[in-house]
Amino acid sequence: VSEYLDTLEIFSDCHILKTLALGQMLSLFICGTAVASQYLAEQYKVNTPMLQSFINYCLLLLVYTTMLAFRRGSDSLLQILKRKWWKYILLALVDVEANYTIVKAYQYTTLTSVQLLDCFGIPVLMALSWFILRARYRLIHFIAVAVCLLGVGTMVGADILAGRQNSEGSDVVVGDVLVLLGASLYAISNVSEEYIVKNLSRVEFLGMVGLFGTIISGLQLAIVEHADIAHIQWNWKIALLFVAFALCMFGLYSFMPVVIKVTSATSVNLGILTADLYSLFFGLFLFGYKFSGLYLLSFGVIMVGFILYCSTPTRMAEEATTSLPQPASIGFDNLGLKIEENHQEIPAATVQFTKEENVQVNTG
Repeated sequence: VSEYLDTLEIFSDCHILKTLALGQMLSLFICGTAVASQYLAEQYKVNTPMLQSFINYCLLLLVYTTMLAFRRGSDSLLQILKRKWWKYILLALVDVEANYTIVKAYQYTTLTSVQLLDCFGIPVLMALSWFILRARYRLIHFIAVAVCLLGVGTMVGADILAGRQNSEGSDVVVGDVLVLLGASLYAISNVSEEYIVKNLSRVEFLGMVGLFGTIISGLQLAIVEHADIAHIQWNWKIALLFVAFALCMFGLYSFMPVVIKVTSATSVNLGILTADLYSLFFGLFLFGYKFSGLYLLSFGVIMVGFILYCSTPTRMAEEATTSLPQPASIGFDNLGLKIEENHQEIPAATVQFTKEENVQVNTG
């Protein structure tokens, strides 16, 4: 028995490390989008966030919506559109505007405000998970979130000491409201994504978001950014930066459902708090940022909080809901789910003695 428990513990530790690695992979994708966008803005004066998002949605459309189009039966593209078209329009609208409002906020407020207020999405996400996904948290999860937010505060302090707050913003109140709105929209999008990928499929989520996201971002692009696009002085470097942004964003959208399915939207959002730090490290070489030891400290603090959160499982509420079907996953954030399920599935053995003293072993 002790050897079995030791094996399970090692297996669980390996899963936590795998979750940690997957979360940092998502952070690197986000870092790639941030670096490409900043390079476009600072070196070439190109500020077209909606165009960049439009390219990503087009890639999702070409890959995942096409996969849906070749499906047959109740999971086919036509059947999904017949049953849930308006739901996916709303989800795509939320996703498009979440991306747009956060980027737009940088024009009005400071980097500090964006970094701090963007964390508002985490408690919103936890609250939505509590009511919609029926997730139930333990004390250690709240402690872990607090530790992660402490790491973000350390990072912001390092930014201030390094002199990265060069602008006060043109309208701080508008910018702060945009950040809060964007963070809330991201939380809604992530909770919806978790529910869909755990109950339906990753391809359905990405295919439908790609379809309607392309339409919505295309219309918004034509309205708000047509003048900015007309003034772009295209060359191979600018085109390469657009390609790099699109590939990083496509990778983020493609892999995030995979990570969310084996963990949760909340743990993923805690893990990607390090994305700003990766962007800062690249900025040391590309944009001449000043280094501070607090950056390494903040990275370590965020990692500690993330590991704390993933080390303890969250559970779903025991009472079944009538409005939503129960998810395929019962709400664990780590391999504790599979460990307990496997433990429960071990058949019970009974030993019976016959009159001839032969031993019969029956498993249930």
